[in-house]
Amino acid sequence: MFPLRDENPTLRTPLAVMSVIVFNVAAWALVQGFGEGTQLAQSLCDWGLIPGELLHTALPGALVPLGEGLACRLEPNASVLTLVTHMFLHGGWFHLIGNMWFLWVFGDNVEDAMGPCRFWVFYLLCGLAAASAQIISNPSAAIPMVGASGAIGGVMGGYARLYPHARIITFLFLGFYATTFAVPAFAMLGYWFFLQLASGIPALQDAGGGVAFWAHAGGFIAGVLLVRPMARQELLADHLRHDRPPSRPWR
Repeated sequence: MFPLRDENPTLRTPLAVMSVIVFNVAAWALVQGFGEGTQLAQSLCDWGLIPGELLHTALPGALVPLGEGLACRLEPNASVLTLVTHMFLHGGWFHLIGNMWFLWVFGDNVEDAMGPCRFWVFYLLCGLAAASAQIISNPSAAIPMVGASGAIGGVMGGYARLYPHARIITFLFLGFYATTFAVPAFAMLGYWFFLQLASGIPALQDAGGGVAFWAHAGGFIAGVLLVRPMARQELLADHLRHDRPPSRPWR
């Protein structure tokens, strides 16, 4: 299931969401060279989060292959800034576009409930929680972790808690059959969270690279827990009518 849009009107211009997207796109262009091989690899090595390097659980000086003849050399003194910088880097065009799409669909209404400054704090805290969850799941990992998906998982968790009955227009593709239909946010986002857990458990046995499922799950849980304390009640009140079952049938 892929979300196309929600039926939850945005009451204010999502300035924070827009600025997060700008930061990610700027990093992709200026730091990662639009995915050019050598520059992309260098950005992953310098600014990606490498748990084994950060915690000194991986061998300093070891070469970590990234594919296509490229590799990272693990440094003995990794910067703690990578806990933040990794959130604004991506591994490819589809990685970037997919993350920014999810942020755009779900982030505007979450920002509506807290304002742009609080949203930025919320977003970064969810990203840090996501990184922590992934580090705990594999503290000796040597493959760089990059991507906004952990922080965006927090946005999705916050959305699920604030607007569980909002209608999400979803695209479904099954072989030769494709359709769109509406589902409540709690169903779609709950299903997404279940997939992260179901995929993350077998990933615990894999010391290699891959999708950071535990970062997604950790970010989602952080979003569920943090969104209510960080929401401003006077802003959230504008959306209460969207937090009830819709008057028209689901289909």
